[in-house]
Amino acid sequence: MDQSFLSLACAGLIGILFGLVVCFAGYRLFLFLLPIWGFFFGLTFGAQTMQALFGVGFLATITSWIVGFIVGAVFAVLAYLFYVVAVALIAGSLGYGVTVGLLTAIGLQMGFLVWLIAIVVAVIVAVITLRFNLAKWVIIIGTGVLGAGTIVGAIVMMFYPAADLVNSPVKLALKASPLTAILFIVIAVLGILGQIRQSRNFTLDSYDRWNQPA
Repeated sequence: MDQSFLSLACAGLIGILFGLVVCFAGYRLFLFLLPIWGFFFGLTFGAQTMQALFGVGFLATITSWIVGFIVGAVFAVLAYLFYVVAVALIAGSLGYGVTVGLLTAIGLQMGFLVWLIAIVVAVIVAVITLRFNLAKWVIIIGTGVLGAGTIVGAIVMMFYPAADLVNSPVKLALKASPLTAILFIVIAVLGILGQIRQSRNFTLDSYDRWNQPA
């Protein structure tokens, strides 16, 4: 058996299992997932910011990697320390990711315009979420969508370059097969409905770990 295929198959299996956990139990496990969510969103956002502002390839330079890791680490720490930041981050990442995915799926290249529109949408979604106390619903929807995307992405990853997948997952998924879009929607809906049912009598408590007594 080809070694590279075996490596991709193992990575794909891990991605599918992780995606299932996030998709169907994301709200209950949200505090555990926070640093992971914050880091990987920050890594992607930092690299795409370098791409949009300076025209470098996605994670194609050492600088973009460094910026991505720094932004990811900052997001992860702030989300762990402050509940408000965590909620704003997941809401913003949902708005940002969906916007980038849709715009690149219709043929736009990841550049300054797409990046700017995505940031505006991210801020709007975060403000609305905090203003109207929609944290629970945004977390459930966000983890359902993220988990479904991870599952479908893990499948697509076996046939397409991983860097391209992270940069434009929706576009690559549609390119692979229209069925991947249907699969993504079905998994996301099932995950969201499952989480709603599980969390009817469960609500996360807000926190401020920075000011908690030692």
